[in-house]
Amino acid sequence: MTTSRGMTQINCTQVTEFILVGLTDRQELKTPLFVLFLSIYFFTVVGNLGLILLIRADEKLNTPMYFFLSNLAFVDFCYSSVITPKMLGNFLYKQNIISFNACAAQLGCFLTFMTAECLLLASMAYDRYVAICNPLTYTLVMSPGICIQLVAAPYSYSILVALFHTILTFRLSYCHSNIVNHFYCDDMPLLRLTCSDTSSKQLWIFACAGIMFTSSLLIVFVSYMFIISAILRMRSAEGRQKAFSTCGSHMLAVTIFYGTLIFMYLQPSSNHALDTDKMASVFYTVIIPMLNPLIYSLRNKEVKEALKKVIINKNQTFVFIKLGK
Repeated sequence: MTTSRGMTQINCTQVTEFILVGLTDRQELKTPLFVLFLSIYFFTVVGNLGLILLIRADEKLNTPMYFFLSNLAFVDFCYSSVITPKMLGNFLYKQNIISFNACAAQLGCFLTFMTAECLLLASMAYDRYVAICNPLTYTLVMSPGICIQLVAAPYSYSILVALFHTILTFRLSYCHSNIVNHFYCDDMPLLRLTCSDTSSKQLWIFACAGIMFTSSLLIVFVSYMFIISAILRMRSAEGRQKAFSTCGSHMLAVTIFYGTLIFMYLQPSSNHALDTDKMASVFYTVIIPMLNPLIYSLRNKEVKEALKKVIINKNQTFVFIKLGK
């Protein structure tokens, strides 16, 4: 196959598979890291799926806020499941090979769920704004139809953007090397392997990421400006405390997620390196999906009460069965 990069002609053969380098090549670290990340993935799956089941099981949690939270938990579960299992393979095999099509699928899913999480956090910020600033019209404004639209729009946009970027990335010619200096298939390390011109692709990355990141962050920022203003105007200390506790979990989740993305994408170009990207990527692809259910469970009174109710009911059922025998 012959491809061109600028005016230079390169004779090469298109690769059919990639080798993921992973986090480390030090053999003595692979077993401890495998155990660590396997444990994290286990808590991520249990935490997020458990939170979804808990919200569905308790009628008191059938509100817009928990509807958004269950969708966030679903995205976190999918997000982690796209990345972590293949990442664990880096610690087990000498060469963690992924096929060309599987790499494209992983990139597409990763972009879908990362974008969806970013936009869902903005939808949740709007929900909290309506709940605190316009409590009398909350049930009318946040009707089931509106809630579905505020979830369907992020999913639809995320799928379209991910499909567009994945097609652009994998229409390029990969003939320099098939070794990806990362633990999953991501745009930037893949673009370093291509022998095609990547200027238009990089322009689309910055344009789409910039629009999505700026718009969602702006929605969150403006919503919380109004929320904080409304809370400070409350005369009741108990009311202020309740409002802050309602928003506290979401504010913490937003700070961690957006803070990591800002660190990764807005650092000076002189400090930008794939090794730095790996560490930041571990945080927002593996750690954050585990932290979110903990944040919303430990800081949310209603979730803790629902969990206690489930545990008590299970204990009562167990005692009843034992007595029956």
